[in-house]
Amino acid sequence: VQLQASGGGLVQVGGSLRLSCAASGSIGHITAMGWYRQAPGKQRELVASVGSSSSTIYADSVKGRFTISRDTAKNTVSLQMNSLKPEDTANYYCHAEVKTFNIAEADYDYLDAWGRGTQVTVSS
Repeated sequence: VQLQASGGGLVQVGGSLRLSCAASGSIGHITAMGWYRQAPGKQRELVASVGSSSSTIYADSVKGRFTISRDTAKNTVSLQMNSLKPEDTANYYCHAEVKTFNIAEADYDYLDAWGRGTQVTVSS
């Protein structure tokens, strides 16, 4: 699975950006798609995720400001980011959880796919 992300950039405090990500290749069954971010010197953290049933998870720090949406038919996911703050500055990574059938194990495996990061910088 290849994930292609776009939409990062430089924005002022209070501004908005929209990130988009498209999955391609041997997709199999994508169970969840979402966004993680990593700031310099910090661990990668979940920003938002959406499952197959459209259930969503948000980090507390972005609730009410960010909205994740997914087009299951097109295997795309977007993140609308409003009211951006300097602490939102980070490299944002698109993520997909892919469910595949392991013939040898006669069971399902859940694999993680990552896109290249896209930089979001919020200036004060």
